Amino acid sequence: MSLCAERYGSPISGYNQFHQWSISQPEQFWSELWSFCNVRGDPGDQVLINGDDMLAARFFPQATLNFAENLLSRRGAGDAIVFRGEDKARDRWSWDRLRSDVSKLQQALRACGVGRGDRVAAMMPNMPETVALMLAAASLGAVWSSCSPDFGEQGVLDRFGQIDPKLFISCDGYWYNGKVQDVSEKVRGVSAALGVPVLVVPYAGGAESLAATLADGRTYGSFISGFEEKDLEFVPLPFDHPLYILFSSGTTGVPKCIVHSAGGTLLQHLKEHRLHCSVSAGDRLFYFTTCGWMMWNWLVSGLAVGATLCLFDGSPFAPDGTVLFEYAQDEQFTIFGTSAKYIDAVRKSGLRPKESHDLSALRLMTSTGSPLSPEGFSFVYEGIKGDVQLASISGGTDIVSCFVLGNPLEPVWKGEIQGPGLGLAVDIWDDDGNPVRGEKGELVCTKPFPSMPIMFWNDSDGSRYRAAYFERFDNVWCHGDFAEWTDHGGIIIHGRSDTTLNPGGVRIGTAEIYNQVERLPEIAEALCIGQDWDGDVRVILFVRLAPEHVLDDELIKKVKTHIRMGASPRHVPAKIIAVQDIPRTKSGKIVELAVRDVVHGRPVKNKEALANPQALELFEDLAELRA
Repeated sequence: MSLCAERYGSPISGYNQFHQWSISQPEQFWSELWSFCNVRGDPGDQVLINGDDMLAARFFPQATLNFAENLLSRRGAGDAIVFRGEDKARDRWSWDRLRSDVSKLQQALRACGVGRGDRVAAMMPNMPETVALMLAAASLGAVWSSCSPDFGEQGVLDRFGQIDPKLFISCDGYWYNGKVQDVSEKVRGVSAALGVPVLVVPYAGGAESLAATLADGRTYGSFISGFEEKDLEFVPLPFDHPLYILFSSGTTGVPKCIVHSAGGTLLQHLKEHRLHCSVSAGDRLFYFTTCGWMMWNWLVSGLAVGATLCLFDGSPFAPDGTVLFEYAQDEQFTIFGTSAKYIDAVRKSGLRPKESHDLSALRLMTSTGSPLSPEGFSFVYEGIKGDVQLASISGGTDIVSCFVLGNPLEPVWKGEIQGPGLGLAVDIWDDDGNPVRGEKGELVCTKPFPSMPIMFWNDSDGSRYRAAYFERFDNVWCHGDFAEWTDHGGIIIHGRSDTTLNPGGVRIGTAEIYNQVERLPEIAEALCIGQDWDGDVRVILFVRLAPEHVLDDELIKKVKTHIRMGASPRHVPAKIIAVQDIPRTKSGKIVELAVRDVVHGRPVKNKEALANPQALELFEDLAELRA
């Protein structure tokens, strides 16, 4: 901030002024960020062309770089990656070992015909080999796409079947909740459908036997055998060269294939790591994520600043709820990233990591996946660490990064995201496209930014891309979040705007109801929808109860009173119904739209996207909803 103020003579005296400068002078900001973060590559002479047209804008149109070269930023015996797979597996890779494996994998990929623009698809746990394989693919200009191994066979094919990969990579099994999960039948089915060579990475035992049953299967060891480590070659590529294909959740149809650029991903992640999270070389960076969530892509970019990645795969409650805090203590995490649901689960479990674990190195805790409740904020400070910076963050797969997040210069206010990201012209608009303050509206971005998707795969005319983000407002990105500015210049996300409730024509975000309900110890989890009823919409609240509690008249009254007092009478549900389970995606997000479809008798288009699709049956033809 000081550097930019000095170089350009801008009066920048705080974060808000710096943010305003970054969106009013995008060429200067992104150019300075490239230099400040020591991006390896040639930026060219132009920073931005067609800056007034969101869809036609291009950043660094003459630039060349290689994503993998920027992530392999260090050498030596120090830790590049630390890994734990529940309590079943541990590993530690030095920077030299990482470079060595990437070198051998690069040669092996090239030998089997993988090159620039080819897709490499991986159904893998969050383990070191996954990172090495991604870097090797990126070094050659191949396009990486991944999902977690808990996806069903059809879920994997719904994703990878659209992108015609040159190679399919899978583990031989994985652990979850202390048990080995067999994937052999799924791998054989996916392999047969894709008709491409399969690379089997050993993890749970049985890689060789699984590879032997495939038409063209090899193990990780045999794949790189015969190749000696040599200097890595990094193919210089355009800034907009495809790096990742990420997938939408797929809960309303076949997942959209969202293509992200190498340059845009790198710059945006460097900005968020270096500036918003203050990550520097040697920091221990952890995010609880699978390879099917964009936070994995965000996490691995930490290598570009020389951070040590702390990877975890499995259940965060196996063998018990202390497992991640023990990991944080042992490895002295500097940054601990997780989901709002995890924080709430720890809070309700009665754990007090602040008292039981040494978290003295922990500087920053981040939370995403869904809005973090005010109680979640309080618990982090009261139960985890009193002097940590807590950054609730929000963005998504669509931008492989964050629109709104934390920054180390401003205070943290309970229940609020600290503010918009640098270089992102974030605002909140009403239905008529007018900026609003003090009321809820649509989260928008009014100017182009580097990590906008290049395109959707198999969308030759761009119609699906335009419909996804630019149909609501002309030349303005509409993100689909229902949000509100706060008096402190922060933001509250009230949930997805496509699940916004409209009883009596009043817009209500589901997160406002969850924030009240999930404070109650009797309620383990909740899901809220709007049911079409008598020419209007009525609010229906489903609750999964904590053990040894029942939903009787007294508890129903308590829940309604709590919502009325904490939110408003408009938020009080017409019906409260207990269910045994709540459906969620593989990344842990509850699926309000799928439940709404079931309640209204509409088919759910892609149950393969769900971690527990059987839970939808609990919402079918409920007698309580017929009156």
